[in-house]
Amino acid sequence: MMKLHSTIMAIFATSGIGTSAFAPQALSSLTLNAFLGLRSFSTFSSLKAAINEDDGAQRIESIWDASSKVLVQGKSLRTWSFPTSNVEAVHVLMQTDGRPLNANVDLWQGPDNTPQTMSVYIEDARLRPFSAVIMTPKDDNTIRIRNTAKIEFPLTACVAADIVSGKELVGLSHLVTSLLGSTEPTILQGRAVKTYSFDKKIASVQVMLSTDSRPLNARVELLQGPNNNKQVMEVYTENGSERPFFAVFEAPGSGNVVR
Repeated sequence: MMKLHSTIMAIFATSGIGTSAFAPQALSSLTLNAFLGLRSFSTFSSLKAAINEDDGAQRIESIWDASSKVLVQGKSLRTWSFPTSNVEAVHVLMQTDGRPLNANVDLWQGPDNTPQTMSVYIEDARLRPFSAVIMTPKDDNTIRIRNTAKIEFPLTACVAADIVSGKELVGLSHLVTSLLGSTEPTILQGRAVKTYSFDKKIASVQVMLSTDSRPLNARVELLQGPNNNKQVMEVYTENGSERPFFAVFEAPGSGNVVR
């Protein structure tokens, strides 16, 4: 007998008025209060609520300016290690010069232990850069990014921790749990599929997936037009409560659908 696992999903919409992107930021002046102050978010049942210029949301480009970027050639990999337990979450960003992005993002914890994996495809990673927060509880955590594309398709990546010199700047772990508690989530049973369309004024959406401590297996797609995948993420998490999935999907143009 197959046992169906349920997944809790929370989705937030961000309007394109006054900003082109919205994402948690670890290496800027964006504070947790400013991030959580955007309380006008609604779930996809209404998709109203926007963000205005005074809310202080930073663009993803500012993260690239403040972070140490690494070029990852096709068929190669890079790792970032966080041996201390003080780092409870990291922000992972990837982009290209307009070419497709194919990569695997893994969380290692100790030898031969991979509690979270993500397989990522983006049609144009300059227009829609990859942005996700990965929870890193306990110690000896390592982020591995493997560029699975051909050598002609390099990508640029940066991984930012939520602390610098022992001082917490944003508190990404608290941010993720607070966002989950700020809206009423939708429960998806095992093998279930749900689609959500939204207005062309929406510039980006935040997607969070969580479980009741059981494993999480999900596929999240951003489509624009019939069967036209612009971004695809296949996610596995060993414990969907301890390490929920949280990512920001850029949604330029009209006709965008999250499935």
